[in-house]
Amino acid sequence: MSRPAVNRVHRVEVESVERLTPGMVRIVFVGDGLEGFLTSGVGDEYLRLFLPASGHEEPVLPEPTDDGYWEFPEGATTEVRTYTVRSWDPVFGRLTIDFVVHDGGIAATWALGAQPGHVVGVNTPRGLYDPPEGIRWQLLVADATGLPAALRLAEQAPAGVRTRVVLEVADAADQQRVDLPAGVELTWVHGGNGHGPSRVDEIVAASDFPREPGYVWVAGETRVTRAVRKHLRHELRLPATDYKVVGYWTANAEQWSERFEALPDDVRLRLREMWDDETRDIEEVEDEYEATLEAHGL
Repeated sequence: MSRPAVNRVHRVEVESVERLTPGMVRIVFVGDGLEGFLTSGVGDEYLRLFLPASGHEEPVLPEPTDDGYWEFPEGATTEVRTYTVRSWDPVFGRLTIDFVVHDGGIAATWALGAQPGHVVGVNTPRGLYDPPEGIRWQLLVADATGLPAALRLAEQAPAGVRTRVVLEVADAADQQRVDLPAGVELTWVHGGNGHGPSRVDEIVAASDFPREPGYVWVAGETRVTRAVRKHLRHELRLPATDYKVVGYWTANAEQWSERFEALPDDVRLRLREMWDDETRDIEEVEDEYEATLEAHGL
């Protein structure tokens, strides 16, 4: 994936904290550090969140590099996590991020204890949603981690494009009240999200796909989204331009990481290096990557 043309790091402060539902906290960030913040405007744009290693002390922020990445000072212990932008208000300089909160997890713990004045860092966001011209419909499906991006995409749904949104949350208490444009259909389903098996893959597989030009966007747990991508690409044979499937989190991530690190050195090297060949089709690389993981029980 390409890096943002500009990659800045911004020091931001918490302005307000709101518990939207039992499983989600909304935090609004402000501050002089947001001057020059460059939004992509894409509804699922994501950024890196730079958090203090423990507690709510101010984190050490990295310096952006010429190649679009960043570099931390030696000895820095800042934690880095990825989040989508729920909204950006350029007039008042307010950046809103919705956090899925649960027991454990560095970012969730930080969000649950966040108070006005606490400081974090963010970098320049970039989006993934990229439908082709002339679509007549779109399907947006996500679990709670993809909910903020899905709702923002729904709010920005192009006029005249029939938009169906299906959001999987733990239970009815996690549903949100939202105002969506005419022509947007929102359905809530309950389950998944670490509390049971996700139905995101079943929802996509059971959906009707009109013959008119359309677009499918799906976000959720990585194994579930892997099954979704396989269905869209290899069973329905949709062109890569007609869908975007993103794994936002991995169930039992620590165990998964331990098993990944235990793979033979040559396998881990191949998994890393296959992404370096820019002459290859990215979807073919994804096929090989997923097949390799599955062959090793991941």
